[in-house]
Amino acid sequence: MTFRIRQIEQTATGREIVRDRDIAGETLSIGRSAECDIHLPDLAVEPRHAEVSAVSGARLRVEAVGTLGFVVDGAETRSASIDSLGGAELGFGTYRITVSQDEDGAVLLTVRKAETAATRSGNLEEKRGFSLGGVLPGKRRMSWALAIVIVLAFLALPIVTNIMSVKGPRAADKSSVINDGSWNPGELSLAHHSLTDKCVACHVKPFESVRDETCRSCHKDVHDHAPEARLAAARGNLPLGQAALWKVAHAFGKEGPGACQDCHSEHKGPTRLTAPSQQFCADCHGQLKSNLPDTRLGDAGDFGKLHPQFTARVITDPVTRHPSFVSLDSKLREDNGLTFPHKLHLDPMGGAARMARNIGAERGYGSNGLECKDCHRKTEEGVRFKPIDMERDCEGCHSLAYERVGGIVRRLRHGDVEQLTADLLAAKWDHSKPLVSNRKRPGEYAEGGLYQFRYSGGAWPGLQLDVALSKDGICGECHRPTRINGRPGVVPVSQPMRYFDHGWFDHAAHKQEKCTTCHAAETSTSASDVLLPGIKTCRTCHLGEDAPKSKVPSSCAMCHGYHITETGSADRKPDVNLSSPKKVALRRE
Repeated sequence: MTFRIRQIEQTATGREIVRDRDIAGETLSIGRSAECDIHLPDLAVEPRHAEVSAVSGARLRVEAVGTLGFVVDGAETRSASIDSLGGAELGFGTYRITVSQDEDGAVLLTVRKAETAATRSGNLEEKRGFSLGGVLPGKRRMSWALAIVIVLAFLALPIVTNIMSVKGPRAADKSSVINDGSWNPGELSLAHHSLTDKCVACHVKPFESVRDETCRSCHKDVHDHAPEARLAAARGNLPLGQAALWKVAHAFGKEGPGACQDCHSEHKGPTRLTAPSQQFCADCHGQLKSNLPDTRLGDAGDFGKLHPQFTARVITDPVTRHPSFVSLDSKLREDNGLTFPHKLHLDPMGGAARMARNIGAERGYGSNGLECKDCHRKTEEGVRFKPIDMERDCEGCHSLAYERVGGIVRRLRHGDVEQLTADLLAAKWDHSKPLVSNRKRPGEYAEGGLYQFRYSGGAWPGLQLDVALSKDGICGECHRPTRINGRPGVVPVSQPMRYFDHGWFDHAAHKQEKCTTCHAAETSTSASDVLLPGIKTCRTCHLGEDAPKSKVPSSCAMCHGYHITETGSADRKPDVNLSSPKKVALRRE
């Protein structure tokens, strides 16, 4: 006998998929097991539920082989005799099998899945008892229960414990507020990482933004960029929409614009505090002249497009060291008390270059003569340069030796005119001959192999002193002689470490460039030349924050600080060396 099994399934859109397959034999197996001839994937169907056998002619015998029965034309039974010509419907769980005979005489078994179970054993409600959903509350109840738990654990509990916590010094104790870490929108910056899980250290009152006074409770030395009234005036009238937004923000206790957190955004991850954007500065400085007519600062909004020329603080009186602020648009002159120009030392054909080549390795000079680094020594972090030191930077060529006593070479005390006077007066000059007739450097300078400066004659020690402190004497080689309180001396020397009061410059960040790229030292023929490059030179590399790739994007914060320390302080340079404790402290600022 041939059994034709017709499996009818429906797609998600309701379209029927019909598959036929023929099985030749005398019996068929029906069950949940995949090995059965008619596979019914239903938990209400036993793995091997029933068998269909051919009896004679068109008659069939259906027998249950497990513990459960089946349905024949609506009646539950364990065995049945069916005439395939007359047709019948079998029920196994939620499956229906219609028995009939096809045109070619094969017994046709059409299998469909129904919406309801055919037997009690196939009842869907009972089947739910075997699933996880059957032992849990409904989805709606569970949703409400979880929502209540979340509200209590993450909202109510922190609020209640905050209200009940002890105020005062113990407020920063993380145990005073329970579960407030669940409100943390992100990790704190490196500077504030110690405050992790201590939300109340900054968020003093619930639902109120961090106040400036809270920041100042730790950052006591930080002060505003300018008085609050001038900061507000510098912004001018805010646009209507922005002003409305600030009114809403103020209603919820937010300070600003210009509050600490407007610039220092926290919870951005374990990084340094983000530098303010260019727009933050341009909000005030973009139209500063019109908003604050009495300011001496120019408008600035973008280094490449809108920025005034630099203004340097130069000394015009070396005795009083009185400074003047001069724009680099003009030729800068400074009276620093010295007399020699840079070209004198850097000219490769000059005497200083030849002298340096002869001295060579003894002082670390190169074969091409003097270079900038031979006199200008970097500070430890490379940001600036140390002041020129006579003994370290000059005495290799400009020796102050004046006498040999036994094996000891006596040298004049540099920087101390009174000591110099005493030394010269006490020196035991050989009056019978000059100390040196034709000075030469380097090598054998004079008798005894020591360089000695020129004296006109040795008849009277006082004359030697006047000559030493004259324009043509040993001191006059570098200094401008003068009389101070009626006594011979030299004009005091000023070596400013910084020329800009409100801007930073980092030489370490420009180490790939030659000194002469920015400083015209090789052509400077006057000691009063101030070799600062103007903004045009800086703009060859630096432009504003949105500069193209070929240029260096330079926001305001690259050269300017907001919380400015005292004028001329060495601490005004922002951090560039992570290992420097001083810079770590500045970074915190």
